[in-house]
Amino acid sequence: MTDGHERLRRILGRVGAWTFGFDGRAAAEIGDDVRAIEAMGFRALWIPEGGGSNDVLTNLGWALASSGRLTVASGIANITARQPEVLARGAAFLADAYPDRLALGIGVGHEYTTERRALTWARPVERTRRYLDAMTAEDIPPPPTLLAALGDAMLRLAAERTDGAHTYFVPVDHTVHARDLLGPDPVLAVELGVLPGLDDVAARATARAWARHYLELPNYANNWRRLGFDADPDGNDRLLDAAFAWGDPPTIAARVREHLDAGADHVCVQVLNEGDGDLTALADLAPLVLGL
Repeated sequence: MTDGHERLRRILGRVGAWTFGFDGRAAAEIGDDVRAIEAMGFRALWIPEGGGSNDVLTNLGWALASSGRLTVASGIANITARQPEVLARGAAFLADAYPDRLALGIGVGHEYTTERRALTWARPVERTRRYLDAMTAEDIPPPPTLLAALGDAMLRLAAERTDGAHTYFVPVDHTVHARDLLGPDPVLAVELGVLPGLDDVAARATARAWARHYLELPNYANNWRRLGFDADPDGNDRLLDAAFAWGDPPTIAARVREHLDAGADHVCVQVLNEGDGDLTALADLAPLVLGL
């Protein structure tokens, strides 16, 4: 196990928070939420790029500036959004300004986001490899870096060229497979969608509406099919039950533990409850999941 792998495990911790909640928000409000998440005891906060959010480097920088010790991770910085030298230099600047507090998650994104930027979706693994080559050519020390990966080829690239993999919208079975394919050293950081306080009917209704968009994307749908699930865009109970955790905090903590026991080094929980903007649900989970 390399020093880089150990460093990344250390700065992420075992359990983090993942949120789309900064989209379209004022800077002061975002800063307040970042400080609240840090006060809950979470070691890491994951911020995506998409859905109307600001440039992810801007959001990462603001979250770092708004907190005192929180590790901030991109989940993900999309390689179609900026040139590799821009990402390499921007991430290096933030890593220098905030030592041991930045984890750079990068990925190829989705077909629709690529075409929206007037690019052709083709050979995503090779496109990612070329992007990593160009980042390396900058000869700038990179921060700890993970690659968004679902399929085997991208997982192998993550193990070969970065410090590990970041997976999203996956069941425990995928975590088992990803760890087996990555081997023992690369870091595996798994996102888990959770719906605290909801019963089966309410949770499945919310989860089904949330999953529909992702199951219309070939990379997610194909990943579920490879695992033996029906990937109908409307979702089904078996898939929803495997993808999400809901109910009381101990039940959700048990699913987090399943991913950790299956080989994840880090699980970042994303609260999906509709209208849950006050972070109450995340705060209720914190005492249990942070003790895992």
